[in-house]
Amino acid sequence: MIGLTTYLEQAKQGVWDVRAAFLPQQYFDAVTASGGIAVLLPPQPDPDAAAPAVLEGLDGLILTGGLDVQPELYGAPRHPLTDPARPDRDAWELALFRGAEERRMPVLAICRGLQLVNVARGGTLHQHLPDALGTERYRVGGGVFATNEVVVDEGSRLAGLVGAGPLEVHSYHHQGVDRLGEGLVVSARTDDGLVQAFESEGEQYLVGVQWHPEENAEDRRLFAGLVGEAAQYRSTTGTVRA
Repeated sequence: MIGLTTYLEQAKQGVWDVRAAFLPQQYFDAVTASGGIAVLLPPQPDPDAAAPAVLEGLDGLILTGGLDVQPELYGAPRHPLTDPARPDRDAWELALFRGAEERRMPVLAICRGLQLVNVARGGTLHQHLPDALGTERYRVGGGVFATNEVVVDEGSRLAGLVGAGPLEVHSYHHQGVDRLGEGLVVSARTDDGLVQAFESEGEQYLVGVQWHPEENAEDRRLFAGLVGEAAQYRSTTGTVRA
């Protein structure tokens, strides 16, 4: 049972134009193709109360992509190009991540998810990478994913999933890791030095990637890795479900 966090945005369907929770199908297709059962997790009005109850029914957690994490959470002034705040989603995902950490539940963090984990661990973000790196290579716009080459570190947990060395990935982000959070170890970078992946230095299975593995069939290895760890987590916690 793999929980995936969802967007909460204005959406249209037929005559309806309402706020709705949704997630692109590629995410849960990647989970089910890897042998998991996808459970969508929309933001809750009382995240601290809801997160423990939700996590009791899960074996793994995916923090998905989306709009920017609030800079107020890491003590930075808001950049003019930072997305409008989504405090409901930030609070919900922070509660889920912290609860997963307490349980040592496997976590895969994707794009915004990586950034949120970095902030949760006390790190900071570059709010607009063109200011820091002088390039738009990570977000070309128009709903088109950019292709970038990252280099995966030998001996990392990530290398065990996708292999060490160069790897082509699909990018769509304008923010990135600035100061690395506590207890995180970088496992991939691009040639400009930007952190593209990290993992936990502790025993908990935590893999964060700045790219979008759901957009690439080969990158489903990351989902397969999470589902495998989730199966092991379920067996060791002794959870039995009807």
